[in-house]
Amino acid sequence: MTTTERKEPYGLLRAGFPFLKTIGMRRITNYPYDVAIDSDERIYVLLRGLNQAVIRVWFFDDAERLPDTFEDIGSYGDGEGQFMWPVSVVLDDAKNIVVSDEALDRITFFSRDGQFMKSWGTSGSGQGQINGPSGITFNQDGNLLVADTKNHRVQEFSPDGTYVNAWGTHGTGAGELKMPWGIDTDNYGNVFVSDWGNHRVCKFTSSGEFVSSFGKEGSAQGELSGPSGIAVDEYGDTFVTDTDNNRIVLFNKEGNYVQQFIGDATLAKCARDYMLTNAGSNRLRDMSDLEIQKRFRDPRSVRIDDKGRMYVPDYRSFRIQIYQNEVIPLDETQYAPPRSSRSLLQE
Repeated sequence: MTTTERKEPYGLLRAGFPFLKTIGMRRITNYPYDVAIDSDERIYVLLRGLNQAVIRVWFFDDAERLPDTFEDIGSYGDGEGQFMWPVSVVLDDAKNIVVSDEALDRITFFSRDGQFMKSWGTSGSGQGQINGPSGITFNQDGNLLVADTKNHRVQEFSPDGTYVNAWGTHGTGAGELKMPWGIDTDNYGNVFVSDWGNHRVCKFTSSGEFVSSFGKEGSAQGELSGPSGIAVDEYGDTFVTDTDNNRIVLFNKEGNYVQQFIGDATLAKCARDYMLTNAGSNRLRDMSDLEIQKRFRDPRSVRIDDKGRMYVPDYRSFRIQIYQNEVIPLDETQYAPPRSSRSLLQE
């Protein structure tokens, strides 16, 4: 949809954002770094651990049970179709799978059925060269935006790797970046970057002009510490993986704090089946603090699918926690104009 065709709601009724379910478990989804979800509800889980790098494919409805065999894409290594330190996985319009690799300084493409297609990327700091790429996303022109982390900038490439544009310099000022990590766009093409080293989110136009920033270093409401993954939904809400604070922070389209998520995991169905055949694991779980067990541990990414579900790869707990957004768009008859006081007690 083009900008002129889009009509944003006047407001949002935030009815709730409940926890939906957990998928994955140790040995099955070890160290999930990122996920991508297609319109057929295929879930591409990017796994990255010690001498491990692979994309594991599940379906949403079947993700809680163990299949007879796993559909895996890629493998650990530096050859064609391999990864060393993959960071981000996204899908293009043809549902091809695209992965960034911060160790090999390259971008790798696979077909939907997992066949290696191509890779590109040259190490360095010059125009079109990359150094430690992390977050990637496609813009409205179909070009790939890359968080060129160690060069402290964003670069834009065509799908074949041709350089198009770049912006950002190392620093702490407006529009400057310090180890940018996550990247996403809104419905108008604006680019949102999680500025890891500056503990904030920076917003740019589609051409790279600085617009605004929000967030600051800390652990209080609306503060961030080492933000990594980022996702922007259809209403302009921004979800930030606040890694060092072990939470996801939600900001509205104006950059104001809305709420946080700290983890609510239950045992996935596959984990329950395993536990029922393992007496030792049951004893250890009975001895543990279950309040701690359900919280996020070092989350690295956040994704929103087209049904408003939020996916959080819970890196050190070997699982993905999923929430369901229950938000209702409001028209002009359902949303009052601004007031001088925000207190509901004055109603």
